Amino acid sequence: MDRFAILSSGSSGNCLFLEYKGSKILIDAGFSGKRIEYLLTEIGENPKELDAVFVTHEHADHSKGLGTLSRRYNLPIYANAGTWKALDKHCGRIKEENIKLFDTGKFVSFKSMDILPIKIHHDANEPVGFIFYLGNKKITLLTDTGIVDEKMAYEIKGSDIYYMEANHDLEALKRGPYPYPLKLRVMSNMGHLSNDQSAEVLADALEGKREHVFLGHLSETNNTPELSRLTVDNYLTSLGLDTKKDIHLDVADRHNPSGIVLL
Repeated sequence: MDRFAILSSGSSGNCLFLEYKGSKILIDAGFSGKRIEYLLTEIGENPKELDAVFVTHEHADHSKGLGTLSRRYNLPIYANAGTWKALDKHCGRIKEENIKLFDTGKFVSFKSMDILPIKIHHDANEPVGFIFYLGNKKITLLTDTGIVDEKMAYEIKGSDIYYMEANHDLEALKRGPYPYPLKLRVMSNMGHLSNDQSAEVLADALEGKREHVFLGHLSETNNTPELSRLTVDNYLTSLGLDTKKDIHLDVADRHNPSGIVLL
């Protein structure tokens, strides 16, 4: 059964699942191995059947469980050279044959999947987003970027599923409890997309062909699911998109599996 699922998404951890033509992978592993195993069982999956993990960048909320999963299930880990360099200190020992390299901006063929890792703008060591080409389906996974430049905006167009960062409400961030340097970091071009920025990116990308849109990586301190959804919904509606008919708009759950779509 070909399907996409968000196992959990938020500033405290991120992990996605994708199955296509019998191949099963995770994208990021930002929780303990035990927690990820539990989340997989919640959608009826056995972690022993995973084929690989693809990694966007080394930050703990995307990589915490990588080493455990790789050692426990002999799993290959796919990341670019910059990410691997930064992961060395976090993951512990991983078998040489399970260290898989890809080049940012070049397609990776993994079993029946064609995967394009795209350059993003974040304060990590060579971070990427992923675009999956699966037969006639296209899936964009894009979080942890402070901006979406013209090249990124062009590459993500035409997707059937968008998993898009809507990390914070700008006013909530400005007035919230974060120390000033952290606020500047989040708001910077190397930080995270706000609700408003996410809405603008989606407005440019969407075609109104019943795309599935999932807002993800929400800050627990500077955002709420209701606020992120309302902000994006209002902006898209103001531009003439019928968010009840033209697209499916939802917010990824912070703690539990959500966004399960049959491909």
